Amino acid sequence: MEWARQKYNEQYEIWMPWIEDYFLKYFTKDNKVSYAAKEQLDKAKITGIEQVDTIQDGVHSLAAGQVGQGGLLEPVGNLVSKEGINRAERKGKDDQNGYLPTSVPGISGLLK
Repeated sequence: MEWARQKYNEQYEIWMPWIEDYFLKYFTKDNKVSYAAKEQLDKAKITGIEQVDTIQDGVHSLAAGQVGQGGLLEPVGNLVSKEGINRAERKGKDDQNGYLPTSVPGISGLLK
């Protein structure tokens, strides 16, 4: 039973960040960074006045949307999502189960 639990946890670590990324990509205009930014900014509502809250919602969507799909900082948002949030979810490992990013030039020589 312990072996099955361990294998399930290993597969969960590998697949869930990938599933979350693709869900956000195809069903929203977010990546993990813009989604988290929207959540945090929504908690920062200052007043209970409907007009002011509507303006704040628009500003929050604009700010978070800049790191989402189609935003000016989309490459930064994607990089932070992949190399930051996904690695944190996997306890520092990437999708290849390694700690060093293999996409960086010169890293492959260090791995040998």
